[in-house]
Amino acid sequence: MLKKAETPLSHRRVLKIALPIVLSNATVPILGAVDTGVVGQLGAAAPIGAVGLGAIILGALYWMFGFLRMGTTGLAAQALGKGDTGEVAALLTRALMIAAVAGLALILLQIPLIWLAFHFAPASPEVEMLARDYLQIRIWSAPAAIALFGINGWLIAQERTGAVLVLQLWMNGLNIVLDLWFVLGLGWGVSGVAVATLLAESSGLVVGLWLCRDVFRLPDWRNWAQVFDRSRLRTMALVNRDILIRSLLLEAIIVSFMFFGAGFGDDALAANQVLLQFLMITSYGMDGFAFAAETLVGQAMGARRRAAVRQSAKMAGIWGLSLGVVTALGFAVFGGWVINVMTTSDAVRSEARLYLPWMVMMPALSAAAWIFDGIFIGATATRDMRNMMLVSFGVYVAAVGALVPVLDNHGLWLALLISFVARGISLGLRYPALEARAA
Repeated sequence: MLKKAETPLSHRRVLKIALPIVLSNATVPILGAVDTGVVGQLGAAAPIGAVGLGAIILGALYWMFGFLRMGTTGLAAQALGKGDTGEVAALLTRALMIAAVAGLALILLQIPLIWLAFHFAPASPEVEMLARDYLQIRIWSAPAAIALFGINGWLIAQERTGAVLVLQLWMNGLNIVLDLWFVLGLGWGVSGVAVATLLAESSGLVVGLWLCRDVFRLPDWRNWAQVFDRSRLRTMALVNRDILIRSLLLEAIIVSFMFFGAGFGDDALAANQVLLQFLMITSYGMDGFAFAAETLVGQAMGARRRAAVRQSAKMAGIWGLSLGVVTALGFAVFGGWVINVMTTSDAVRSEARLYLPWMVMMPALSAAAWIFDGIFIGATATRDMRNMMLVSFGVYVAAVGALVPVLDNHGLWLALLISFVARGISLGLRYPALEARAA
């Protein structure tokens, strides 16, 4: 593990970390399309709605534990940079234990959680019945799904993003095969989709543990005095708490964006939803270089090499901005075609093209927000991350209040863009203090 931390920094090293993540992310929408497509062959709308609604509900529940991926990456990368292999191993054990407890809690609380979900997202009786069947099957993979956050973060910290890609390809490939078999072959319907995902996620945990097998050959992973060290547990708790707050605020911005957009009519709401998929495409690419920043900055911080922190941040920033510019140009040239593929409604197509220029500007102007997120996660400067997210959330609220009454949906898109720019600028202003910590 130490050899990786001592490898000279280079653009090739950055790309070696980033590209498998980009490819891994690209498989995510494919799986969603297959899930929808197989139940779509049943010839009714209710199964499609049930799978979509069930996936959203579980995604929201699991997403609350997404901090385990980011927090584990930053802490493990720093431990690796220090040469503390015992702590690297202990972090994996802690992540798995947190996942086991969290997953078990979701299973035990499934009845009130599912009731609460349908209270806030009511559906027709048929859709709700099918969605309940889906949720009651898939919830049993909660420990595995949450554990995979920690395993992925641990692998990324060691620059083993190729292993993350293998894990993602295995799970999504198996899920697709089982989808086709259970739904189209055996006629299990919505339950077949749920069982396919349950088995894919459970097998993913087994494959993930196998990819981490080297650490289990050493005694460090079960050094309980270190695993339960109060100081390290407190640090991990604080890091994860800050990341959770930051993520909740970011989610609040996106959700409120959709709620505000609903006030401008069905066509504008649908257009906004279509264009938000462009934002998802941007995030799939940017994540690769943000993860590279997490890994390299984390290792440099652990080794107390200030120059390496700066060089890592600079290289990730160059690639992130370059990708942002290329993505913006791609949206400008092919955006209209992508809109046509995503919707057949002439009204929605026209509305989406009207607001497309905002999405064209987004990748380049928001690149700093993504890359600085990675830098601050790697440095475990999560308090600054949380505070600057509070600042950008406040800026977003103020911008919505000032711009939407005047510019309508254009004002909403401008407010969203301003929030990303504000996050990038505010984190940039805190960067010198972060770098000074490595001295």
